[in-house]
Amino acid sequence: MNKFYPALLSCLLAASASWAQHDNNPGSNHGNRFEQLGTMLNTPNGYRSASGAPGPQYWQQKADYDIYAKLDDDKQRLDGSETITYTNNSPDALTYLWVQLDENQHKKDGEAAKMNESKMQSKMSIRQLQGIMGTDLDLGNHIESVKDANGGALPFTINETMMRIELPAPLLHGQKFKFKVNWWYNISDRMTIGGRGGYEYFPEDNNYLYTMTQWYPRMAVYSDFQGWQNKQFIGSGEFALTFGDFKVSMNVPADHLVGGTGQCSNYAQTLTAAQLGRWNKAQTSTTPVEIVTLDEVKNTMKSHATARKTWTFHAENVRDFAWVSSRRIVWDAMSAQIEGGRKAMAMSYYGPEAYPLYRKYSTKVVAHTIKTYSKHTIPYPYPVAISVEAANGMEYPMICFNFGRAEKDGTYSEATKNGMIGVIIHEVGHNFFPMIVNSDERQWTWMDEGLNTFVQYLTEQEWDPKFPSSRGPAYKIVDYMKMPKNQLEPIMTNSENIIMFGPNAYAKPATALNVLRETVMGRELFDYAFKTYAKRWAFKHPTPEDLFRTMEDASAVDLDWFWRGWFYGTEAVDVSLDSVKYYRLNTKNPALEANGDRAAFDHNLENISTTRNKAAGMQFAVEADTSLQDFYSKWDRFAATPMTTKGYQDMYAGLSPDEKKFYDSKSYFYELTFSNKGGLVTPLIIEWTYADGTKEIDNIPAYIWRKNEFKVSKVFAKSKEVKSIKLDPYRQTADIDEANNSWPREYTPSRFELFKQQVLPRGATSGSNPMQDARKGGQ
Repeated sequence: MNKFYPALLSCLLAASASWAQHDNNPGSNHGNRFEQLGTMLNTPNGYRSASGAPGPQYWQQKADYDIYAKLDDDKQRLDGSETITYTNNSPDALTYLWVQLDENQHKKDGEAAKMNESKMQSKMSIRQLQGIMGTDLDLGNHIESVKDANGGALPFTINETMMRIELPAPLLHGQKFKFKVNWWYNISDRMTIGGRGGYEYFPEDNNYLYTMTQWYPRMAVYSDFQGWQNKQFIGSGEFALTFGDFKVSMNVPADHLVGGTGQCSNYAQTLTAAQLGRWNKAQTSTTPVEIVTLDEVKNTMKSHATARKTWTFHAENVRDFAWVSSRRIVWDAMSAQIEGGRKAMAMSYYGPEAYPLYRKYSTKVVAHTIKTYSKHTIPYPYPVAISVEAANGMEYPMICFNFGRAEKDGTYSEATKNGMIGVIIHEVGHNFFPMIVNSDERQWTWMDEGLNTFVQYLTEQEWDPKFPSSRGPAYKIVDYMKMPKNQLEPIMTNSENIIMFGPNAYAKPATALNVLRETVMGRELFDYAFKTYAKRWAFKHPTPEDLFRTMEDASAVDLDWFWRGWFYGTEAVDVSLDSVKYYRLNTKNPALEANGDRAAFDHNLENISTTRNKAAGMQFAVEADTSLQDFYSKWDRFAATPMTTKGYQDMYAGLSPDEKKFYDSKSYFYELTFSNKGGLVTPLIIEWTYADGTKEIDNIPAYIWRKNEFKVSKVFAKSKEVKSIKLDPYRQTADIDEANNSWPREYTPSRFELFKQQVLPRGATSGSNPMQDARKGGQ
């Protein structure tokens, strides 16, 4: 069992504030940041090649599910029975299987709650208090039985969120094992207990919204790089899951609407004739069609049916299954055309409170997302993509849960609108990372969140060029990267050990990839390599080095220095333009050089004494007595003479053609000296502003630092005189101190405002809703 990665991550955590364990040449100013990663990456083998592609002996397991679940809307309980068919494609003989019981995270006296720190605050939410006090609720999985295909009992052991099932005989390569698990659990109140799945209660109409996630016992991953993934689920680290085929039947109250992963095979039995007609219309519609309308939902919300219906869904080659059930959700759908000629149904489910936003935007954002991600990765392979409004944000294959509710008067703030669009793009985008490119989120959160946030940024900008993307642009990571080192850790850190989860696992890797695309590699090379990674590892289990190696393999760009700095370290970019020296060729042509030489000579005669003598009106002897003046008193030592002119002409005539070409270019030479104050090496982007007002950009690769990682000089030949110089003018390198980026130095004044202090009522906020204000003003 290969335990390389956990050991590596432990080493990285210990070295997170220092380069000491990564230095090849300690104490030197070079030979460290540009050395190859070497043994920091796992050794290539038959399963994973040195190119970053799956090897000729690559394998992965398969788990197929046939599940029946019954939802009790009165007791908020779910009962389930599932048959799992597990295929062992590994070369190993397995004597037991590990199954994940993620609902056990909520169980009373579970280990998960004990592992987190807690502090008292002046204001505490019910969720915070329950986290401290614990709960007496009977939460967590209740396993009633585990049996083989013949009904024989299988011994099992539950360790928190993991269950080990003993096999009656070793499961050999190529063999399948079928077993059945009966279980139930009390569904938790997601709004107070927390977590990714559960229910939300709406007291105004006495209804529930059920978002069913991590709801069934699921197979853990057995892989070539670590054997069983058996790290406990304690909250932050999400999931490593096995691909398979699903048949899921959900028995719910007859007036509930159900949406889930995959395709429903019995709409004819669960929808009304009118709704089925609208569904058929939506198959070819390029605008959203309301299949279950708002008026129908308002009527249904008043009833509580005693009859029941069963909805059946099928999904192939997915790693998970999630679903939503409620009598208070509108459903709309449209057809989305995907790159390569594919078609997928973009759909949304949402309550009346989200109608003003979701009816207008959600499904169109879903369609835009799968189209844009398909362009940057692989064509979206699934038949549906669903957005559910559930006052949160979480992702599953073909279905995700988002937020975006309007005020009671139907208005909403711009922040709410943009936040909703951003979270829909993000969660729908997770279909690609990690639902298709199936990385291990428990170990490497950044491999799904970071990569997904990066493509989210591209998708947001293709949605609206004015979209206020919060993650992706380099300058937006600056505040995080300049924090004290004891508050930072490398991106290559296990998810449960990260202090600032959002900046580390989402924003920094997304920024790094954007820097890689726009500044280091260029769009053409990056896009080809990134798409190659997505194609190679679609429906497979990649590790970090598979990404690192593929990006280099498909682009012929050495990026070890980049991964080393951005992903394995905590240093920041801070390059200072320390000095600028100006040089110009001495042409020896008296007609050209006279004025400059004369000015320099006169300047050298000036000093504080001569300046003050002149200011005092001093009468000098040679001025008072003109007899003291002679030839040299009026002689211009720099004026051209026949002798100096002939000397210049003879010198010029003796030049070679190449020397004359250079001589006539009238170049200006500027020697720039830079220091690397932050430690993270970076390309140099230099903007020149000339005396005539024109501008020019020079891009210097990061490799300029390879022989001195802290200080470099470079001379630039320009055909015009330079007025000013600025580093990183487009703020594309995440430089944490822009004050030292210019010559001459530029100083931007901070602004302050004089205002009358306002005392807001307790609990009130100072935010605004311009849409609401406009309605009040009659605009």
